[in-house]
Formats: sequence, C-alpha cells, structure tokens
Amino acid sequence: MASAPQPQLPLFYKDLLPLNSRDHADWRVGSFSNADFLASTHAIPLTVDEFVDAQRNYPIVFTAGDDPLPIALMGLNEGVNVFIGDDGKLVSEVYVPAYVRRYPFILAKLQQDSDDMSLCFDPSADVIKKQDEGNLLFEGGEATEYTKGVLEFCRKFEESGQRTKAFLEELKKLDILMDGEIAITRSDNPEKPFVYRGFKMVDENKLRELDKDTLEALNKNGMIMLIHAHLFSMNLMRSVFEKQSRMGKVPEPAPAPQQVN
Repeated sequence: MASAPQPQLPLFYKDLLPLNSRDHADWRVGSFSNADFLASTHAIPLTVDEFVDAQRNYPIVFTAGDDPLPIALMGLNEGVNVFIGDDGKLVSEVYVPAYVRRYPFILAKLQQDSDDMSLCFDPSADVIKKQDEGNLLFEGGEATEYTKGVLEFCRKFEESGQRTKAFLEELKKLDILMDGEIAITRSDNPEKPFVYRGFKMVDENKLRELDKDTLEALNKNGMIMLIHAHLFSMNLMRSVFEKQSRMGKVPEPAPAPQQVN
C-alpha cells in the first residue's frame, strides 16, 4: 500500500494512505480511547462556518504572516491544551472543531499535477485497521454508508476551507487586520503582565471607520457576523489563561512577548 505524496503533512498527520476497497476490504474504524493526538496542540485550524459555535469556547484569532488563517486557541502557550481533562479526553461540553473531527481522514491529492482528491487516512492513528469492532469501511467491494458519510464530511470541510480563504482575502482587501497583542495580569503579580503576540486580529477602530456602503455589504454577505464572533471571542483569552494558571502551566513572565502560534 503506497503512501500518498506528502511533501508537508498537515497538523496531526504523520503519514497518509489512500483508502481503497482492495487493500482495506475488511478494515474497520474504531474509536479514539483518548485525545493524545490533540493534547499538546494549543491552536486548531478553524473555518468560518464554525465561528459562531467556536466563539463560545475559544478565542478565535488569525495566524501571523502574509496569508493569515483563523485558529481556535485551546491554550495560549505552545504545548498547552486546557480543554483536555484528567482522563486524557476532550471535555464534553465544548465545541469540537471540524479539523479535529475529521482526523484521521483527509482528502488529499495523489497526483501533484492533478486537482483530483482522494480520501486518505493516517495509519499512525491506529484506529483504522483489521479489527472485530468498529464501523466497516467497505462491504461487497462498495463503500459503506459510514465511509460515504466520512467522504461527504471531508468534502464539506474542503468547501468550508474555500469560503474561509475568500473571507480572509476580503479582510485583507479591507485592510482591517492588525498585529494582535493581549496583556494579562495576575492578582499575585500585577506588575509583570503576560503579553501575548504573534497573531492577527480585526482592528475595531478601522472596522468602525468603514463607510456605510461597505458595512452594509458586509452585513448582507454575513461577514460582519463572523467579524463580531471573532471580536467577542477575544474576551475568552483571560478565561483560557486562568485555566492554564489553575493547571500550573503558565510560564514565568518574560521580557520577550509570548507567541500564541
């Protein structure tokens, strides 16, 4: 079984294999016993279709650089995820980003000179294999309803990715993104704030300065709702910080700003 071309694998994925009825005729998909693959990840890719749901639990920011992308912060420091419980599982009351729910499946190009994408999976996840329990992938040489559902989910995720890209392109055209900075102080050490940088956010002043026609267009196409969801979510930065603090995973304040991506 040949691996798919993988010059640079996305977050979580350590290997990729194309799913097919010949090699995986009697394979099943089991369940993850824990969230180990997620436990040391503090920033998860997010699509615009998820902003309204995700903003209830996570700060939504944009990556730094010329091509920013939205991410949900599950921690403010590298390697810290405050939404993983003592049992090693993701806490049940929070929204689970589609990027996490998609794993270990993904749509990938098998030929770099073609736009065709095939359903692949990460064999290192060890939940897709020959086993007695779980969802059967193929039956009678045909994809099962479960596999068809996975394929449809991955297709919708890719479509959401295109909408997300268009959203970010529009933000760049409007020139309302700025370098973000959040300073958080603890009551036991108010003179040494924790300063987090390394991300982008919408500049509220520039947003207010947009002309009436532009704001009306943003309202009609739904972008203003997404922008507000992002801005409202920033209030959760302190909540995530306090969770880290209770877990004893807040580093000592340093002269250099902390990076969130």
